[in-house]
Amino acid sequence: MTSAPELTVIQVLVSDPRVEPLLRELGDEYSRRYGRDAHAEISRYPDEEFTAPHGGLLLLLLERGEPVAGGAFRRYDPTTAELKRIWTHSAHRRRGLARRVVAELEREAADRGYRRVYLTTGPRQPEARGLYLATGYTPLFDTGADPETIGPLAFEKHLGEAPQQ
Repeated sequence: MTSAPELTVIQVLVSDPRVEPLLRELGDEYSRRYGRDAHAEISRYPDEEFTAPHGGLLLLLLERGEPVAGGAFRRYDPTTAELKRIWTHSAHRRRGLARRVVAELEREAADRGYRRVYLTTGPRQPEARGLYLATGYTPLFDTGADPETIGPLAFEKHLGEAPQQ
């Protein structure tokens, strides 16, 4: 029986070369799903918003030194972190890495004094929708409606509270 390789969590700047696969794959995937170049959306927020002095963070999960997943948050308001750029490398999906990224981001956000996490995902990203529902996020939209009629699907989670049963 072989054991799974150990994952290392690191905090990085957007300019770190190890972030490039994350940004490239996110842009390519969004472009495929929505039929337009989405690379501009990826760079919509200034890089410094994902740094500690501006209330943000970008992290990567490394396996054998290579990035396999990552994500970020930025300050949404004084008590809310907004998750952005949640990504799992296309060769490493279905391993629970996105759950690990979300948990790490939540922990870091709570450690920095945020009490709430907010995020949006696109209507053509059922995997993301499923991830957020499975990890205790409250949908801020009608889950029975056709996602294409809603636009971005918003979620929130209050940090430090017991999960709803």
